[in-house]
This record gives sequence, C-alpha cells and structure tokens, in this order.
Amino acid sequence: MSTLKILVTGCKGRMGQAVSQCVTDDAATEIGAGIDMGDSLTDALAKCDAVIDFTLPSFTSDLIDACADQKKLLVMGTTGHDDALLGKIREASETIPIVHAPNFSVGVNTLFWLTQKATEILGTNFDLEVVEMHHSKKIDSPSGTARRLAEILAEVRELSYDEDMRHGRFGDVGARTQDEIGVHAIRGGDVVGDHTVIYAADGERVELTHKASSRNTFANGAVRAAKWLAQENKTSGLFDMQDVLGL
Repeated sequence: MSTLKILVTGCKGRMGQAVSQCVTDDAATEIGAGIDMGDSLTDALAKCDAVIDFTLPSFTSDLIDACADQKKLLVMGTTGHDDALLGKIREASETIPIVHAPNFSVGVNTLFWLTQKATEILGTNFDLEVVEMHHSKKIDSPSGTARRLAEILAEVRELSYDEDMRHGRFGDVGARTQDEIGVHAIRGGDVVGDHTVIYAADGERVELTHKASSRNTFANGAVRAAKWLAQENKTSGLFDMQDVLGL
C-alpha cells in the first residue's frame, strides 16, 4: 500500500509544525505539501490525498470548496465556527469524507465518553461546571473541547446549550440554579490544554480532568484519523474522533 500523502495547512505555526513532524514520523504517511498564508491551496492540494487542518475559521470555507472540488479527504481540528460554517461542513460531507472534531487526543475522547457515563450515573443532584485553560495566544473561547463537554452534559441532562450555559459569572447573578452549566475559560502562559468537568453536590465532589502537555497528542490523533478515512475507503460522510476510535 502506498503512503498517504498529506497536505498540512498552517505549516509554519506551532500546531502545523507538530502535525508535520507526526506525519513524517509515521511510516504510513508522508508530507505531500505544506502551505501557509500566501501559498496556493489549489496547487498544493493536487499533490496530496488528504488534508489536516488546524488553522482559523476564516480559512474553512475556501478549504472545503477546494477539497470538494478535488475530492480529497479532510481532517479538521479548527474550532470557533459559526452556524453557517458548520452547515457548510455538513453539506460538504455529502460529497467528501470529513473528520471534524474539537479534539483529536485519545485521552480527551476518553474524557468525552467518561463525562457521558458519569453524568448518567450521578443524576440531577450534582451541579455541573466545566473549566478550561489554554495558552495566552488562543483566539476562541470557550475551547471547542470545553464546548463539547458542556454539550454532552446538556444532552444527558436534557438541557439546552444555548439557554442553560453560564459563561463565567460577574456581579449580582443570584443563586446558582439546578439546571445551569457553568463554563469558564482561563488564558495564560504556554498551556497546551487543560479541561476539567466538575460535579458538585452537598457533601461530595467528583472531578474528571485531562491535561495535555504536548501538541503531538492532537497531531498524532489527526494523523490517525486521516489514515482511518483512507483505510476505511470513505467516500463521503461526517465523522468525529469517537468514530475513529470506535467509541
């Protein structure tokens, strides 16, 4: 089987460099091309079988159009998309295979699974809070991972993400309600990514935490996702890392 040629977008950035290294280190993959601002996406894409993208939402529309036009596999870890872009991703997945996930870490995806199970077991007597911390240069807030954790909490408790989230608290907000889910974003230093789900009740507290110390954690997961799309011979569909891991 020939090696999978991968286009790394944002190849000069920290995440792009991590992806490039992990692609190089994997015997089943190789760098087909790398692009950054000012480079030709169309020309680079023609040299590759798949794309791994950890850039900005402002690039997503052009990337999807190009991948759909050339029928390329797409692995996307970019977060912060609005509803219109999320809709475009879903529409594109009808013609090309896409793995779109807020986090490609195997550990974090285990945290997603554990969060669902813990929420089911603990029931409605526990207050729910999500706390995340990232480096000072992260643009979007909350992180895509924190949002997904909050969505899982809301899904299990049959709550609404849009209506029941409390993104931080300031001023005289009153007593905490039973149904609200607190989400708190901390920024500072060079933290790769910390996420904690807190279940707090009278007399006891349960905390589920994942801490990432290397971007290679996410990069290796993205490479794994690209290989999964190729090995499964996917021609269309929208998948996440839970699908890749079989969770």
